[in-house]
Amino acid sequence: MATKQLGIILNGATGRICRTQHIRGSLAPIIAEGGLKVGEDTIVPRLLLAGRNEDRLAEVAKEFGIENWTTDLDAALADPDYPVFFDAAATHLRLDLLHRAVDAGKHIYTEKPIAPSVEDGLALMRRADEKGLKHGAVEDKLFLPGFRKLAKLMDDGFFGRVVSFKLQFGWWVFDGIEAESQRPSWNYKKSGGGGLLSDMHPHWRYVIEGILGPITQVACAAWTAQPERIDEDGNRYNVDVEDATTTILDMDSGARGTIVSSWATRVRADDLVTFQIDGTGGSAVAGLRRCHVQSAADTPRIEGFNMGAGPETMDFRVDYDDHWTEFDDSLAYKNPYRFGWEGFIPHVVADAPFAHTLAAGIRDVQLAEACLRASDSRSWVDMAPVT
Repeated sequence: MATKQLGIILNGATGRICRTQHIRGSLAPIIAEGGLKVGEDTIVPRLLLAGRNEDRLAEVAKEFGIENWTTDLDAALADPDYPVFFDAAATHLRLDLLHRAVDAGKHIYTEKPIAPSVEDGLALMRRADEKGLKHGAVEDKLFLPGFRKLAKLMDDGFFGRVVSFKLQFGWWVFDGIEAESQRPSWNYKKSGGGGLLSDMHPHWRYVIEGILGPITQVACAAWTAQPERIDEDGNRYNVDVEDATTTILDMDSGARGTIVSSWATRVRADDLVTFQIDGTGGSAVAGLRRCHVQSAADTPRIEGFNMGAGPETMDFRVDYDDHWTEFDDSLAYKNPYRFGWEGFIPHVVADAPFAHTLAAGIRDVQLAEACLRASDSRSWVDMAPVT
């Protein structure tokens, strides 16, 4: 058994997602534990931080005890000691950066969306495949504790025949006028790769299909709830992308479901995202961490609305939550992003199977693209597999 290093360039290393999830939550713990067992070998990631701001790069490097960082991405791509390139930088720059990494002969792993369109994603994947390079897309939300519990229930046959589902997501993002915005302005600009569909529907694709199977067609309404905003520099601008959407999905299984996503809604729910699956055998609803179930045997008999006969009876209350129980199968917690690295590293060094290649990332983009077309045309759009 040998201990080997795997050089990984982390581009966009000072950004929140890369710093907190990919480094602090995933790669740093793997390194601290002595590496990742792959076959008879132990693979220890060797990190090279890449970005534009020297001070911030030095700060991140110091925090995690990383020796190497650079603002010269060309030099990093030319370094043979780092065969893997990971990108978590600006969405609108991603496609060009990934092509540059492929040109340099690097295996590529990337945040979503992997490309601005299905066509662009296919061209990128073809070039990587032609060079014999491994590739992957981050699909972390499937490994959230709540969604892992839903998947376990599905695998166990708890739901019986699934009849419907609903996924609800969102919160109120201030417009910069009434209060400082919590999201960067590029999220609201087409030129920056913004829009709720491209930002969140790639996540919902792999979550829904990962648990419930293939989507066959979609209908969607997308609109701009907050049309005017102020950016980080205090400049007022008009929003030219959607910030609220409602989607209907037909499934290959015969079930039908909805996704309601919004950056212009106030939260009154168990979590910022909830995913409910209803079946003949029972129902379950999960947030990011917790999951509650109601079996067919425990389903209360509801006859209809109970409004009372007069003002004195309008205080009548039923706590419908009492009929649900928390499902806890004692799954050990692991950072959702770490699942991706623990799959991609063996894929690179030992050709181990990996479900989250660029092909999966392209399918993620396909849903966002189909929903945008469906909204523009006000019609159903096919979701046949991309070939």
